Amino acid sequence: MTILSFHPDTARLAAFVGLLALLALGERLWPRRPLTVARAVRWRINLTVVALDSLLVRLVLPLAPFALAAVLQERGWGLFNVLPLSGLAEIIASILLLDLTIYTQHRLFHRRPLLWRIHRMHHTDLDLDVTSGTRFHPLEIVLSLAIKLTVILLLGPSPLAVVLFEIVLNATSMFSHANLRLPPAVDRWLRLVLVTPDMHRVHHSVIVRETNSNYGFNLPWWDRLFGSYRAQPRDGHLGMTIGLREWRNQADLGLRALLQIPFLRKVPGQ
Repeated sequence: MTILSFHPDTARLAAFVGLLALLALGERLWPRRPLTVARAVRWRINLTVVALDSLLVRLVLPLAPFALAAVLQERGWGLFNVLPLSGLAEIIASILLLDLTIYTQHRLFHRRPLLWRIHRMHHTDLDLDVTSGTRFHPLEIVLSLAIKLTVILLLGPSPLAVVLFEIVLNATSMFSHANLRLPPAVDRWLRLVLVTPDMHRVHHSVIVRETNSNYGFNLPWWDRLFGSYRAQPRDGHLGMTIGLREWRNQADLGLRALLQIPFLRKVPGQ
């Protein structure tokens, strides 16, 4: 039985729930940093955001990436349906280019003020754990999906490549945000091929030059190739402050307040 024997959404949900449980257990056993906000408070908010994101995507953009890839393959549209590329080579090329798209998009969301207003909700989390990898404003989720669909339309990747990429992206987003302590030697070698929690945590520092680094979710190579890689935070992983300087009070970070962030001219306390 192959992955496509399942409905793609079923495969994604199974991977999401399974990895969420596994990483949550790992955070309990081997935490990297002490939490500053009660886990239950943040989990309730972050997982509710996931539910809202999923609902909005269904309403606004009902065409799933897998479904679009299937249509393109059937009609022979897109770059990979024209080039003599198939099998494992096509899957690898598709995953690499889709991952580069996510890296580019993430960097763009930091560089353009209007997009940053949307994306900064993700950076308001005062702690990082496995659920932080799901904390994205619904507007960002819709924009991200629209960008992904556009790239899929141009590339014409196989449905299998798209499903694998979606599963891997969800998995690595949760892993890279996890409050998980890895042995230094393991982290040092693993970050050569995968974004590790210690590598991505730097990106969530309140120090702006650290926030504007380590944009990768999945593969670490783009940050190294395009000069946005930063090995360690200035104050160390235990001494660094996570979040944004403008939002330091969890009382200002309830669900309603988070959803209003892109529309705020002023931030709390200003």
